[in-house]
Amino acid sequence: MLIGYIRVSKSDGTQTLEPQRHALLAAGIDPSRIYEDMASGRHDARPGLLACLKALQPGNTLVIWKLDRLGRDLRHLVTTAEDLRSRGIGLKVLAGAGAQIDTTSANGRLAFGIFAAFAEFERELIAERTHAGLAAARARGRMGGRPRKMNRATLMMAMAAMSDRGAVAADVAKRLGITTTTLYVYVNGDGTPKAPGQALLDAGPPRQLQSQAA
Repeated sequence: MLIGYIRVSKSDGTQTLEPQRHALLAAGIDPSRIYEDMASGRHDARPGLLACLKALQPGNTLVIWKLDRLGRDLRHLVTTAEDLRSRGIGLKVLAGAGAQIDTTSANGRLAFGIFAAFAEFERELIAERTHAGLAAARARGRMGGRPRKMNRATLMMAMAAMSDRGAVAADVAKRLGITTTTLYVYVNGDGTPKAPGQALLDAGPPRQLQSQAA
C-alpha cells in the first residue's frame, strides 16, 4: 500500500500543497492516505509526519514529492529512511534530485546508498571543520567549550564595565568569557551587584591570594 506525505514551509498562504498533492494522486495514492504539514523542515514536531510514520506498516511504501519534504538535512533523511527500512517499509521519491530513489527496487536502493554515502561524507566534513576551528582558536589563545563561571575578579570587571551607561551587556559578557545570562545573574544593568554577586564579593578573594597578601 502506498502512503503519501506532503509539506510546505509556510502557512501564510504564500505556498500551496496542491502541486505535491496532484503528483501523489497521479502516482496512484488514495487521497485519504496522504498526510500533510505546514511547517519548516527544521522542526521535529510535525504532526502530519508523525501520524504518517505511525500509520505505516511493514510492506507499505512512503511516497514523497521531493527529498527535502521529508527531512531537515541529508543526514536526517538517511536516518529516517534507515528506520523505515528496518520496519520493512519502502521509500519512493517522485521528483527532484532524489527521483531515482525507490527502496523497493534494486536500482532505487543503489541510488539511496549514494545519498547515504554523501550524508556520511557531510558528517565527517563538519567534524573535521569543527576540530580545525578549535585548533585555530587554541592557537590564538582561546579555548572552546563552555564559558567559564563567574569569579570574584570577573565580577569586579563586570561591575566596572556595566557602570558605564553606554555599555552593551552582550559585549561585556563576550569580553569576559561568560554568557549574558550569567552576567545578569550577578550584576544589575547599572553595574551594582545582585544578591549572588554581593555574596561572591562578601566571600573575599581566594585563600591563596589572601595568604600571598599577608
